[in-house]
This record gives sequence, structure tokens and C-alpha cells, in this order.
Amino acid sequence: MATGEFTDKVRILIKAGDGGDGMNSFKAYKGKPACGPDGGDGGKGGDVYFVGDKDMNDLFPFRFVSKYFAENGEMGGTQKCFGKSGKDLFIKVPLGTLVRDEESGRLICDVFEDGQQVLVARGGNGGKGNVRFTTARRHAPNFAQKGEKVKQHYVILEMKVIADVGFVGFPNVGKSTLLSKISAAKPKIANYHFTTLSPNLGVVRYYEKSFVAADIPGLIEGAAQGAGLGHDFLRHIERTRMLCHVVDISGCEGRDPIDDFKKINEELKEFSEELASRPQIIVCNKCDVYGAEDNLKAFKKKYGRKYKIFPITAVTGEGTRELIEGILAELAELPPVEPMPIEEEFEYKANDDLNFEIFKDEDGVYVVVGGLVDMLCRNVVLNNPDSMLYFQKVLRLRGVIKELVKMGCQEGDTVSIGEVEFDFIP
Repeated sequence: MATGEFTDKVRILIKAGDGGDGMNSFKAYKGKPACGPDGGDGGKGGDVYFVGDKDMNDLFPFRFVSKYFAENGEMGGTQKCFGKSGKDLFIKVPLGTLVRDEESGRLICDVFEDGQQVLVARGGNGGKGNVRFTTARRHAPNFAQKGEKVKQHYVILEMKVIADVGFVGFPNVGKSTLLSKISAAKPKIANYHFTTLSPNLGVVRYYEKSFVAADIPGLIEGAAQGAGLGHDFLRHIERTRMLCHVVDISGCEGRDPIDDFKKINEELKEFSEELASRPQIIVCNKCDVYGAEDNLKAFKKKYGRKYKIFPITAVTGEGTRELIEGILAELAELPPVEPMPIEEEFEYKANDDLNFEIFKDEDGVYVVVGGLVDMLCRNVVLNNPDSMLYFQKVLRLRGVIKELVKMGCQEGDTVSIGEVEFDFIP
């Protein structure tokens, strides 16, 4: 895979569907043009879901399409017919995708399982048709309710690989070769640094047992600050249950295996204390190379009491069986991989906040804004007396009139509420 093709973090715009407007209509028969209201309700707007898809490997498709809008609900019909609801939108993402609200940084969901559907944005409700506003005193309401409008939101999708074991180490120590030997994965392998430009996953099967291993691109000094490829990929081992630290025990590239081991662990600690404390075993690779035997003795003397050390030769497969058995024994003592906890269930909804604010503009007009205004704009028909009476009643009940007086608004001053401008009468 070429550099830059692997995509594990994107920003997209999502929007649930608006609710359809209610219908304002009356039955009409020959010779009788208005025989009672029959306007139906508008349809509900479509919801937006994120869906886990095991066949997706990264977020690359989102680089081409960045806007995802659910369908709006249709307007209500005559003869009390409901408008058609908008189609829900299902956005497929790879397993392990975190969805965050860009503005607040809040974690909305962790799409963890194949087929998992998470409702993220709820469509607006359809407006009521005029038939719904008939009362004992109001037999022919000549107004209907508008559908709820919903806002669009930017969300950040961040993919974190779901694996039991994460292979870490300097570039070119043999992680990809090892993964190809113990699993069916076919990672790109070549004798130069940064061959692996994206995490490679492989399922390792050993009789009736199995685990998922992730080959993470080689880390270098300064990875925690973003040097090389390290900073972009360290997040992919945050979910792993344990780390498999691969070192080139031969030192054939002029590096000291002990020094390499220290440096990688320093990078892990700087990126995340929790990650650095993850259970870790050491794989000493390239044991067939001249000089490896002496280095292995020194390495075991230094770390043999604290870590389990497995000498192997990944190219030939020597020692890999003992390594697999050691990994399985370690995993048997560890809890399973879990999705990230969500502090509180959250989804985007139509604005149902009925608060308001008042400010005075440069022309001396008192402007009322907020969720209450949005609600009134949906429910009030300007040319209908009954609707305007409702409008005035809500302003008094919600304390808007009282707040205007408190701010110094006097009789005859201009007040602006949504599309309505009127002379103030206390």
C-alpha cells in the first residue's frame, strides 16, 4: 500500500432529515368549497446510524464523500393523509471506529461489533396538519404546524484497531515476517524501514484456540511527539490486551538490542502511561545471525527476571510455536477487549431547548433568540388570528414579555422574534 492511502481519522458532516410540514387543507365538494379541515401530518425525518462492517479496513472511502444527509420527511397530504417519512441513513464504518462530536470533543459511540447499529442523529418530527388543531370552539383552523428542522454536525471518525496482541518495535526488526509466519496475514515485507505503512491484522489459530495480532508500523525515537509514523499509529495498540515487543537480537544494523528496548518503552510511556503498563513479552528475533547468541545472553541477564523472553527466527519459523503457546497462556489470564466506555448516552436531536435570550441591536430593536423562537416559528402562522393569539399567550407564559419590560422595552418599541416584528404592548 502506498504512503498516505491508509486513513484512520477523518472529519465528516452529518445531518438527520427535517420533519415534513403539516398540511393546511379543507375538504371540498361540488358546491361546497370548504367542508372542514382534512390536512394530514408531515412525515418524520430520517435518522442517521453508524454501522460496524468487518469487511472495511480503514476510513479511506470517507476521503471522497464527506457529507452524509438523511432524507427529509414529506409534507402531509389532503384527506388526513400522513406525509412519507424520510429514509434512515446507515453509514458503514470499520470495527473499532470512535465517533466524536467535533465541537465538544465528546465521545458519541464506539462501533465495536460487526453489524452493530448506533443511532447518532434523530430526524425531526413531522408537523401537525390543520385537522389536529380543531377544538370545540375552533372548527376550521386555517393553519398547520411546520416540521422540526434539525442542525447539521461535524463529527470526527477515529479508527483504533481491535486486536488481542500488538507487535511493537523498531523498523525492520521482523514484525511483519513474524505475523506472516504465525497467521494467514500477508503483509508487505522488504528490507527497508517503514515497509509497513498501515496496521496489519492476522488471526493466529492454534488447535481450538485463536487470537488477533496487529503488526504496528515500526516506532522510532520521538514517535510520541509525531516523529516518523509512530504518532499516527500508536493509537492502534491502545486497545490491545498485551504487547509483543520484537527486538533484533543480532544487532546487525549496528543498534544495541537493550538500548532499542529501552527507547521503545520510553516512547510508549510518553504516549500513554496506561499503554506502557500493558503486559508485555519480548521476542528476540534473528537468532540465526552471527553475534545473536552473545547478545541474547546479555539481554536475558538484563530483563530475564521481569519479562518472558522468546528467542525465534521469524524467517524459518523456529521458536514460533513456543511463542504462540506463551501468548495464549498470557491472554488466558487477561480480560477480553472491551469497547471504550461512554459516559452518557448521546444523540443529536431537533432543538427542543425552550430557553431564550434578548438583546438590543444598533437600531434599537429588541431581538429575541433561542430555542423558544425556533418553536414559535414552527407553530405560528402570521396571517391567522388564532395562531397569533397562541403566539402572544406563549410569550407571556414563558416570561418573554416580563423580561422585555425588565430590559426597558416600552410601549411602541419594536420587537423582533424570528420572522415576526411588532410594536410592543406591555
